[in-house]
Amino acid sequence: MDQARRDRRRDGVVGISVQAQIVCGGHDYLVARLAAAFEEKRLGYGVAGEAAIFEVFVSASGTWTILMTDVKGQSCILAAGEGWEDTLATAVGQPGG
Repeated sequence: MDQARRDRRRDGVVGISVQAQIVCGGHDYLVARLAAAFEEKRLGYGVAGEAAIFEVFVSASGTWTILMTDVKGQSCILAAGEGWEDTLATAVGQPGG
């Protein structure tokens, strides 16, 4: 990833005001911005009880984003970075687990 893309990612490229480094907005809008800006696609998701859904988006170049959507439908980017590596599922205590 070039320096300009790193800077835009750090500064909240999704075009929504950044407060405390967490970017929030409509789910469809944020997903579309991740696709357009970083070519990220959803890798998977998990449900946190009845409180939220957490999704992981990744790109072929290794960028990644964790998106949380609460029960009211508000979505927030909680973390983002570079260097995503796909791994095989491994049991805890085993090499790589």
